[in-house]
Amino acid sequence: MTVQLFSPEGMMQPVPYNHVSVSTGTRHVHVAGQIARDADANPVATGDLAGQVAQALRNTARGLDGAGATFGDVVRLRFFVTQWQPEMMGDFMAGVESVAGELGLPQPFPPVSLIGVDYLFEPDVLVEVEAYAVLD
Repeated sequence: MTVQLFSPEGMMQPVPYNHVSVSTGTRHVHVAGQIARDADANPVATGDLAGQVAQALRNTARGLDGAGATFGDVVRLRFFVTQWQPEMMGDFMAGVESVAGELGLPQPFPPVSLIGVDYLFEPDVLVEVEAYAVLD
C-alpha cells in the first residue's frame, strides 16, 4: 500500500479525518487549489458552500486522475473557506458527502486542514481545495 492512514491512540477522536499519513511511494502529485469552476471557467454553485465544495472536489479528482492517482493516494488535503464560521460545518460536510461515493473519498479523510480566510482570488469563490498524493 502506498499510503497508510491512521490516528494513534491518545489523539483527539472522533474526527472526520486521520491524524497521520505515511507514504512509501516515489512519485509525488500536487494538485493546485481547485475551485468551483467548470472546464470553461464558468462559476458553479455561486453562493452555495455545499455545491462549491462538491465541485472543487470533483475538479481535484480530475487533477488526480490526470496524474494517474485517486483520492486513495492522497496523503494530505487542505481546504480554504472564505468567512469561515463553525456553523458552516453542516453545509461544508453536505458538499463532501454529496460526492463521497462518486469520487471514492476515503472515510475518514486523510490528514486535512480547513482554514478560514477572508477572501479568495474572486468574490464568488467560497472554497478552494489542494491535494497532495504519493504513488509508487
